[in-house]
Amino acid sequence: VPAMPGRGTMPAPEPSPQAPLAVLSKVELRVSCRHLLDRDTLNKSDPCVLLLMQSQGQWTEVDRSEVIKSNLNPVFAKIFTVDYYFEEVQKLRFEVYDSHGHAGVGTHDDDFLGGMECTVGQIVAQKRVTKPLFLKYGKFAGKSTITVISEEISGNNGYVELAFRAKKLDDKDLFSKSDPFLEIYRIDDDRSEQLVYRTEVVKNNLSPIWEPFKVSLNSLCSCEEKRKLRCVVWDYDSRGKHDFIGEFFTTFEEMQKAMGENKVQWDCMNPKYKIKKRNYKNSGVVVLLDLKVSTCVPSCAESCRAEPCRPNEYLKALVAVGEICQDYDSDKKFSALGFGARIPPKYEVSHDFAINFNPDNDECEGIQGVVESYQSCLPKIQLYGPTNVAPIISKVARVAADEERTKEASQYFILLILTDGVVTDMADTREAIVRASYLPMSIIIVGVGNADFTDMQILDGDDGVLRSPRGEPVLRDIVQFVPFREFKNASPTALAKCVLAEVPKQVVEYYSYKAFPPRCPQPDTPDSNLSSPQ
Repeated sequence: VPAMPGRGTMPAPEPSPQAPLAVLSKVELRVSCRHLLDRDTLNKSDPCVLLLMQSQGQWTEVDRSEVIKSNLNPVFAKIFTVDYYFEEVQKLRFEVYDSHGHAGVGTHDDDFLGGMECTVGQIVAQKRVTKPLFLKYGKFAGKSTITVISEEISGNNGYVELAFRAKKLDDKDLFSKSDPFLEIYRIDDDRSEQLVYRTEVVKNNLSPIWEPFKVSLNSLCSCEEKRKLRCVVWDYDSRGKHDFIGEFFTTFEEMQKAMGENKVQWDCMNPKYKIKKRNYKNSGVVVLLDLKVSTCVPSCAESCRAEPCRPNEYLKALVAVGEICQDYDSDKKFSALGFGARIPPKYEVSHDFAINFNPDNDECEGIQGVVESYQSCLPKIQLYGPTNVAPIISKVARVAADEERTKEASQYFILLILTDGVVTDMADTREAIVRASYLPMSIIIVGVGNADFTDMQILDGDDGVLRSPRGEPVLRDIVQFVPFREFKNASPTALAKCVLAEVPKQVVEYYSYKAFPPRCPQPDTPDSNLSSPQ
């Protein structure tokens, strides 16, 4: 009985090795826009982004960005942090407005610059999503686009509080002093830059002291102390044409020298001045006054080591069905496979890996062994899209085909798939099921969470004969789909009864096509290999 106690979406949470959990991860979202509509007469639009989340069919604002003055291509410093439940479809809506003060955001249709809808899962799976902005009634907002970049906050992530000031910055203004602000960028492996933080503007001051601020280590440096950071000082301009004062490069490792009574400082350099001016020293000095590292809010895994948590829906379904099936298996050993995840050691995406990480022997001792492997596996992997089911069906089908070639063909295989319903290879999955319908196997699909399970119900074939993309029908109906939410408050026995209801008929149909009778052993007999709960 190959059992699959997992499903694929992107990035995974870290449940406790001691207690299976409703899996939760926190994700940071960064937003930028291009080619926004210009709603202002004298200046450019002053954009602000509102983040809304759908709950019970209603859209509710959960957070909003800062307002960026006079800018049609804004990169927002605000980082939206959302809880990511891979068992659920979480719908997000980003709305961009031309702001006329905090209270005025979103109050007038004329101020609406466009919106975009997506799910948390889509952003997490793709990491970077760029979509056009739409006005009301599905009308394009010109060439306007919005880009959302996601990054999961890892379990070992902490937070760092930084306090900066500057001294003797260059004066860029004619009739007053510069109005400086500081931006910090993280330089990623592909040499792209991600805005980590933008300070407030300090007006008319060449030696500003900026307010202390807190960022996650994941955001600052991807938890890598030696990752290069670029820090830029600007002179603010209300028309959006900020003057470049200077920049410097550093690392979190270097910043940590500022802990305690120590301070770290850097020359703020303007590369053009360095070339042109013979005696150029710097355009001012930036000082890190203080640095404090704090542990992050406990992850779901860490919290549950300290307190008991409810089993997640995957394990409830696995145990309910598995404990029935195991009575019809002689050696009580079950292949347990995962799909749609990046797995160690190289963290490459796999769609058919052993959850005990033993590719030579993917079997677990009893359903309890499957549960233990599942709990041990999740903290070590990153669930990742796309969610391809066909490889796992084909893998089990090959085993079943080998069994069919034997004289007795006494083994019958049940593949239990636990999934959130988001399948990205429907055509290949239909093809694999048609092929498998000729083999000694059945497929049970338990839909977990509140997703739209339309695709899963199509695979079931109860409303019509399932066909391959080429139109070939299944030889026999081998798929049974059940949404777990309908049994959330029912007993495990009720779930198992419904899930396994069609299996005996499927077994009999297979052997009738093969023209020899199935072996019908009693539970726990030494030679019992037939998983047919009759």
